[in-house]
Amino acid sequence: MSEPSIDKAELRKTSLERRIEAHATAGPLAGDLVAGQFLEAIEMAEGDAVAGYWPMRQEQDPVPLMKRLHGAGQAVALPVIEKPEKTLLFRSWEPGQVLEEAEFGTSQPAPEAAVLRPKVILVPLLAFDDRGFRLGYGGGYYDRTIAALRQSGELLAVGIAYDAQQVERVPEEEFDQRLDWVVTENAAWKSTEVFA
Repeated sequence: MSEPSIDKAELRKTSLERRIEAHATAGPLAGDLVAGQFLEAIEMAEGDAVAGYWPMRQEQDPVPLMKRLHGAGQAVALPVIEKPEKTLLFRSWEPGQVLEEAEFGTSQPAPEAAVLRPKVILVPLLAFDDRGFRLGYGGGYYDRTIAALRQSGELLAVGIAYDAQQVERVPEEEFDQRLDWVVTENAAWKSTEVFA
C-alpha cells in the first residue's frame, strides 16, 4: 500500500534527528554491542559472504561485526554504486584495507577488489518498524538490491540500528523490501517471529 511521499519526507527528518541523538547517547561501544547481539542470534554457514557498509552520518557502526565475521572466516564485502538507479555491487573487504572515497560521503573498496554475491546483507537505515519495514535515504539502492538478490537465490537482510530508531510505522510502498532481522545495541528481532 502506498503512503503519501510527504509522510516519508517528514519521517526522514525526525528520524535523522533521533538517530543523531541515539548515536551520541549510545557511545563508542554501540557497534561492539551490535556485533554481540548479531553473533548470538544469527547463524551463518561457514564461508557465506556478508555485505556490510562503511558507516556515515551517525549510522550504527557495523565495522566491529564485520571484523569479527572476517576473523571467523566469513567473506566480507562493502557496497559500491556503479550506476545511479541500479543495484549495488559488492566488493571484497578486509580489516586494514585502504578504501576509496565514494558517493554520499561513504567509502568503498578499489575497483580491483573481487566482486562477491552476499548471502547476508547488513542494511543501514533511518527508522524501522515492528513489521520489518525500514526507512532509508530515498534512493532505493538497498530495496532494488535486496529484491534482485532474493530473486537470484538465498538472502538474509539484516537492519543495523539503534533501539531509538524504532517507530510505530514506516510508510511502505510497493517496491519496499522487508528486513528478515533487525539488530540493535540491545536486541535482535527475527521478522517471522516478532514482526506482524
